[in-house]
Amino acid sequence: MQDRASHSGPGPLLAALALLTAGAGPALAQEPARPPVQAPIETHIGVIYRPQEAPASYDAEAVPEDEGVAGARMGIADDNTTGRFMKQSFVLDEKALAADADPVAAAKDLVAKGVHYLVLTLPADQVLKVADAVKESGAVVFNAGAPDDRLRGADCRANVFHVLPSRAMLTDALAQYLTVMRWRKVFLIVGPTEADKAYADAMRHSARKFALKVTADKPWTFGPLAKARGDTPTRAEAMVFTRGLDYDMAVVADEEGDWGDYVPYRTVDPRPVGGTQGLTPTTWSPVLETWGAAQAQNRFRRLAGRLMRPLDYQAWMAVRTVGDAVTAKKANDPATIAPFLTDPAFGLPAYKGTSLSFRPWDHQMRQPVIVVQPKSMVSVAPEQGFLHQRSPLDTLGTDLPETTCKFP
Repeated sequence: MQDRASHSGPGPLLAALALLTAGAGPALAQEPARPPVQAPIETHIGVIYRPQEAPASYDAEAVPEDEGVAGARMGIADDNTTGRFMKQSFVLDEKALAADADPVAAAKDLVAKGVHYLVLTLPADQVLKVADAVKESGAVVFNAGAPDDRLRGADCRANVFHVLPSRAMLTDALAQYLTVMRWRKVFLIVGPTEADKAYADAMRHSARKFALKVTADKPWTFGPLAKARGDTPTRAEAMVFTRGLDYDMAVVADEEGDWGDYVPYRTVDPRPVGGTQGLTPTTWSPVLETWGAAQAQNRFRRLAGRLMRPLDYQAWMAVRTVGDAVTAKKANDPATIAPFLTDPAFGLPAYKGTSLSFRPWDHQMRQPVIVVQPKSMVSVAPEQGFLHQRSPLDTLGTDLPETTCKFP
């Protein structure tokens, strides 16, 4: 019995080993292949700007020479902080224009070198010229400096994305605040420049939109009193400029900052002043500290040695838009990135308490607008209670039913 058991024992064992050996081949063959290693991606972003000239004499509010481009530099640093974990790198190609230099030539030079993303801190007409000149190359243009509503309307371009608010968005933000405060009567004071007149037009439209009443509408004819040195007889005339008027707030339209700062505390009746000076709707301010903005303020000050200004923030947003989109799509060709910017999946965290996105009908970035005075933040638009079927952010600026933008 014992011999028979020992003789028959190896039979089943050998059979089991044979089965295991036979099964090993297919199991190994079915092991999933490792995903391919992603090749490193390097993305070049161009920024075209005109350096500000130093003032001839002391000016406490002189515009920094590196305004705008300093924000783009911080954006590139942030892009690379995120990108290095994805084997992505970002390079900023700077084009500082002389006073009479052609931005179109600078843009073409960057595109010829393989730069597919251009950040512009330029006026509206120059934005249009650059956009048209690089259209066939597929390059994407980011408007970081021109608030003109026509760029989002009749003069819109499919290859241009606007990271700063339009004038309509700014004045809508102010009008919403006036509505909440029930300051419904507006005295509009309009400066002499075309930009001043455009701001005033936007404010008139906002007043109609939010059922405010412009009870007085007068041009400013007293010159740059805010920048004047010493007293002049003109000041006495300006002080009675507001006499005999019925209004809750004076709204000034002075985009150059020549006279608007003169108006507060010089009205005949005690009234608040807002608009381009006083209570101001804007994208960014040193007084913004919530939603992580204080950390951004500190990082910028370490990098640039000064406070962050709105144009710096706008250039930063443009550069970060490219960085976030490239990281999300794991690709940097504009044919992939441009459509993604208007996809609901895209969102840019930008220290505003919510992700920012682009409107598909005019490529305007949806964003909250902060309403500030020089020492503190007063409010954030959209205000509570202003509702919209898509997003409360679309209560600011030109909505889809109103747009005159027609992309080809």
